[in-house]
Amino acid sequence: MPINPASPLASLATARLSGVPHTRVRALVFRAKAAGLQLARAARDLRGGPRRHPRGDALASTPVLAEAVAELWTEDRAEERPLVLGKIHNLRLALRRIHGAEIPAGAVFSFWAQVGRASRRRGFVPGRELREGCLVPSAGGGLCQLSNALYQAALAAGCEIVERHPHSRPVPGSQAEHGRDATVFWNYVDLRFRAPGPLRVEAWMDAGALTVRLRGVRAGAAVAPAPARVRTLRVLGGGPRSCASCGEQGCFRHVDPADEPVTARTAQLVDAWWPEFDRYLAETRREGDVLAIPLDGRRFRKPQYAWTTAGAARVHQSWRVTLLRAWRSRRLAAQGAGRQRALLAAAAALAESQAAALRWDVTHVVVAQNLLPYLWRAGHLGGRTFDVLMSAPPMAELHERLDAAARLHPASRTLADFRADDALVRDEAAALGWARRIITPHADVAALFPGRAERLDWTAPAPAPRTPRRNRGPRPRIVFPGPTAGRKGAYELRDALAGLDADLVAMGSRLEGPGFWDGVALAPPEASWLDCADLVVLPAFVENQPRRLLAALAAGIPVVATPACGIAPRPGLTLVAAGDVPALRTAIGAVLEARAATA
Repeated sequence: MPINPASPLASLATARLSGVPHTRVRALVFRAKAAGLQLARAARDLRGGPRRHPRGDALASTPVLAEAVAELWTEDRAEERPLVLGKIHNLRLALRRIHGAEIPAGAVFSFWAQVGRASRRRGFVPGRELREGCLVPSAGGGLCQLSNALYQAALAAGCEIVERHPHSRPVPGSQAEHGRDATVFWNYVDLRFRAPGPLRVEAWMDAGALTVRLRGVRAGAAVAPAPARVRTLRVLGGGPRSCASCGEQGCFRHVDPADEPVTARTAQLVDAWWPEFDRYLAETRREGDVLAIPLDGRRFRKPQYAWTTAGAARVHQSWRVTLLRAWRSRRLAAQGAGRQRALLAAAAALAESQAAALRWDVTHVVVAQNLLPYLWRAGHLGGRTFDVLMSAPPMAELHERLDAAARLHPASRTLADFRADDALVRDEAAALGWARRIITPHADVAALFPGRAERLDWTAPAPAPRTPRRNRGPRPRIVFPGPTAGRKGAYELRDALAGLDADLVAMGSRLEGPGFWDGVALAPPEASWLDCADLVVLPAFVENQPRRLLAALAAGIPVVATPACGIAPRPGLTLVAAGDVPALRTAIGAVLEARAATA
């Protein structure tokens, strides 16, 4: 295992280690020497050096050979916070090039070939870099935390270490004291290792830790090894000093914390307007927070995007993506698999646009559910806490419910026409697993996340006076307030109405075919569906926004629905299980009998 005895940086750090202050001249000398070494390395690599390994899934299910975990928040002093946040942002960018890389047997993995140059042009920001014996602010600083973890995992997985350099100054109590660290400096100070067999690199961050995992096949590996805890650079007594806190104002690299005040910002990323979510965001927004919206709906009279922007330090709008989505939406059918695929593609584009609002100083994110899996898979949520505004069941749960309904009604035109792809379902499930809180007014969705859900109150419409129905006959009228679709419980309602002395008012499109309600006594809706309703029934398998049910309850009209409609038990509401026709018939009959008794 050839290991370089010392980093080329070590000789350049001698002056600082001996107590000589940094000067601009010494920095220029350092830069000139580094540039010469970088050119020499680039010339050598042109003649058959390592290349970047593509991402893949071929080894995603192979055993875990090694894992290393490193703490992210290694410094709690306020003056160091900007550089720690910068480090985490830099790691976030690097992980997009590392995670999922698959290395063929015998091939060499190079840190810099995989990550590329950490420049400001590519989005990297100042973080802490150990240079000339000090922790200095540098674009891309902090990437050594990733190289340390990769080195630890490579050692544990039995890789041949082709190139590795220690830090120029060991930090007391760190892995550097034991020769188990690996510094990197573009591009001549690299970490390189050779895979003994096919290897997959997995690397990600949660809110508090960086994890590097190597997968592959190794003879005799029966169980996964325990994760290695990687000690990371801290500014401790006896260790290197930091430009953000050393107090040596004569040094040209000195950072005055007063010049760079940093507060923990929250970014709120949303799509379609919900009054419940708008109220929540406005109430929880703090000074300095960022809001990302499709466009300013209040200014341009677009009620579907009428988010409250007051109090946001910055409002990010995605004009181009939103207008393109609107244009494409007009060319699609009102329902069906094609429309659903187009909506997913539009959500992906909007998520990528709104990711620009996630600057390096954003530590917490509140994100709409439809944007979540795309931000997660792109790594934008790594190193941050986040809450999710849930407007529907998770896709995995939604698929289960639709599959169950499709088994009951195999002839349905709508129950099996669309499913999201497996990768998207997995990404959403993984992201929801890491979410801090689930924010939703939907009682059924909240019940899926016990202990983490914060349930908001539905925004109920103001009670409106009802116009007495003209020519009221003896037969009550039941309103079905949705399209005739299997997911809305149309089949169950049709079966439950058999033999009942009532007329049905079916609203919306008849997606199950024009003759679906044959045999059911239909009545045309009047000017206002609330004026003609004696009972509102929605036995849905899926209902994300029960606005019409809430309007009926506010008007004093009894409602029969399923828990999937998301309204918690309350006076006037009868809940039945989705797909249970006998229970639905009994509930409808009980309400109609009570009506007849009071007529």
